[in-house]
Amino acid sequence: MRNRSLALSFATVLATAALTGCAVTSHGVQPSALGKARPSSELLPMLTQPGPVELETVVSCDWAVERGGLINLDHPTAKRAGLEDGDEPVQVFFHALRHPEKGLFIVDTGVETALRDAPEKAAMRGLVASAMNMEKMTVHAPLGEWLAKQQQPLAGVFLTHLHLDHITGMADVPAGTPVYTGPGEASDRAFVNLVVQGNSDRALAGKPPLSEWTYAREDAGLFDGAVDIFGDGSVWALWLPGHTPGTTAYLVRSTKGPVLLAGDVSHTRWGWEHDVEPGSFNNDADRATVSFKKLRAFAHAHPEVEVRMGHQH
Repeated sequence: MRNRSLALSFATVLATAALTGCAVTSHGVQPSALGKARPSSELLPMLTQPGPVELETVVSCDWAVERGGLINLDHPTAKRAGLEDGDEPVQVFFHALRHPEKGLFIVDTGVETALRDAPEKAAMRGLVASAMNMEKMTVHAPLGEWLAKQQQPLAGVFLTHLHLDHITGMADVPAGTPVYTGPGEASDRAFVNLVVQGNSDRALAGKPPLSEWTYAREDAGLFDGAVDIFGDGSVWALWLPGHTPGTTAYLVRSTKGPVLLAGDVSHTRWGWEHDVEPGSFNNDADRATVSFKKLRAFAHAHPEVEVRMGHQH
């Protein structure tokens, strides 16, 4: 009787998981102690002021993914241009931020060294690696190899979101390094996460609980919320949900001028320049389009800001 009861309980768990999915990771989550929510309008006067942050964008690997996921091919502009589905050449980046007082941080993680040297030991493997077409990746600068050449330790990781291609290098991040992400990223439930979660957990192993940016929602703001990360206006986290619940872009006041790291609010240069939102790779397509339009309006109003897309320069 006890075995039958256990079997029924297990079957119930499986049935529930099949209906509701599971979280993208079982890794712990906590509110971020870093940064302070401020009205997004407060960043505007700072755009013309010289910034203190040295910014470097590193192409960790070349890749190719389905164009229909990256660009809405049903958009009239895409149809007029004759765009069709097929492989779109992209890159996987990480961005290094060197703050003169706070140290070295990265935005997203590129790819891990094991993906090139020992793929069977990489955090992303098995069905997930096949589904992501990792065989199409040409690795140039794995994160671990790059970190080994740096003269200062990594102080933290700022994620645009928790999709696997943005944490593929996380296993190379030293244990104990703080990792920051937008609200609701870790708890977002989907059926596909039944397969994804193990890979995410392996990538995040040894890291502290994920620190979620504590945005104050702005219903009529430039963005859904903004956090002044270091308290000096040099780096801002900008909440732009839709691609995922906590999707975050980062505005960096670099020594060469303001730079917007758009993440997957816009994956491609073509989509950005032609005002065509991303395609099927979205959690909430309608909300993602709203966020895309907000970011485009901001960039149009402030042409001095350089924009770097999620997967193309």
